[in-house]
Amino acid sequence: QVQLVESGGGLVQAGGSLRLSCLASGNIFRVHNMGWYRQAPGKQRELVAAITYGGSTNYADSVKGRFTISRDNAKNTVYLQMNSLKPEDTAVYYCNADGFRLGITPFDAWGQGTQVTVSS
Repeated sequence: QVQLVESGGGLVQAGGSLRLSCLASGNIFRVHNMGWYRQAPGKQRELVAAITYGGSTNYADSVKGRFTISRDNAKNTVYLQMNSLKPEDTAVYYCNADGFRLGITPFDAWGQGTQVTVSS
């Protein structure tokens, strides 16, 4: 089994910053892609940012220039630094990772989600 555990969510005023972390653990050979998604009430889950094992990144247009995704491959951990937060960033943020388990079977795992609330 592969588990993803997120941390770092909370309540912040508009213009503030938060840093999310997500640790992948378990029967892992290698984690390939890691990413952050979010889901606001009444809306579909959307990609916020993603990063490959080699460090290539991809961002939603709505967060470009404000959010930065990074990872530590040795720790199987991905981070999301969120600056200049806006009320519309309020959502449950989910971590996602894919790769291979020991025994070279693929996995695609999700975290339990962490709430980010931005007050105006």
